[in-house]
Amino acid sequence: MDFTPTEEQGAAQGLAAQIFGDLATHERLAAAGSGTDAELWKELCTAGLTAAVEEIGLLGLVLLLEEQGRTTAQVPFAASCVYGLLAVADHGTGEQRERLLPPLRDGTAVATGAFPARSGLRTDGEGRLSGVVPYVPWLRDATLVLVADADRVLWVVRTADPGVAVLPVETTAPWSAARLVLDGAPGERLGGPGPELSPEPSPDPEAEAGTGREPEAEAERGEAAGAGMYGAVLAASRTAFAGLQAGVCAGSLARAVAHTTTREQFGRPLSTNQGVLLRAADAHMDTEAIRVTAYEAAWRHDQGLAYGAQALTAAWWASEAGRRVVHAGQHLHGGTGADLDHPVHRHFLWGRHLDSYLGCGSEVLGELGELLVKEGSW
Repeated sequence: MDFTPTEEQGAAQGLAAQIFGDLATHERLAAAGSGTDAELWKELCTAGLTAAVEEIGLLGLVLLLEEQGRTTAQVPFAASCVYGLLAVADHGTGEQRERLLPPLRDGTAVATGAFPARSGLRTDGEGRLSGVVPYVPWLRDATLVLVADADRVLWVVRTADPGVAVLPVETTAPWSAARLVLDGAPGERLGGPGPELSPEPSPDPEAEAGTGREPEAEAERGEAAGAGMYGAVLAASRTAFAGLQAGVCAGSLARAVAHTTTREQFGRPLSTNQGVLLRAADAHMDTEAIRVTAYEAAWRHDQGLAYGAQALTAAWWASEAGRRVVHAGQHLHGGTGADLDHPVHRHFLWGRHLDSYLGCGSEVLGELGELLVKEGSW
């Protein structure tokens, strides 16, 4: 394994660090609240960073999201790239890629996803969906939302279409979330119609029988393909958001280091106390564990290797270690860390919401155990 960024990935990461560092200031973040910083989003898209994700791969995206996490920048970068750009590029038909990718590249379209699928959205057999997803991050900014039905088949839904309602939900989460209500809403199946939805059935039953294909088997194969696509998108999203969590933790720890090295107690910096040093060292090791596991999962994805177990491992570290790090960052600030207006509190909020967004640690660990048993890897 070689996680060394390519020249293109390194250049993109450097540009992202510059843009996030210049525009995602504490004052601008405070003004944005839980909404999107439209100017920052425009700058990222104009610089070509959204479009670059297709070229630099999932590992490149993880590197960019690290930079976003360091500053807790208020843009739907992770969601739009994972549930839009990469999902369509990896799983869409040629026609879908040609039609959907250009506006996602330039940022005029924003995607998000209703993941993981817990709501049991229903389809009527004609591509119309019904059901409720109580909470979808960045939904208020999205023009497209990727959803999964009860069979884990993926559908692209346009938020402006009839039968789609977006109801704002106010939480402590640092992104503009909303409830998604679908009532016979038209959906476009990602990857095109499956075998069970074939628009041109053979007019000759005997000819069809000669192929050796049974309608029931075709339907089962179509459902399995849909479920496999759902799992692939979920694994990619867990990897990407683990990269975002690594950046959030790195930013929290950097603020804690700056505070403890300049704040004095009894005539010496707080950082000279052994307890402070040990707490910061543990947080650093946890942050590195999140980063390296996210890198491994993303690298394997880009190399075309199986990475389901690695994505779950990264998600577990992002949940368990991420929670420890943002708590440590706040605690090392002492009483200052309790100030809701202090920048470190944003890292705390991001870290706590990301630690359970795509499955809490125990849930992810259970999935990992089941996968290892299934693969015989234990």
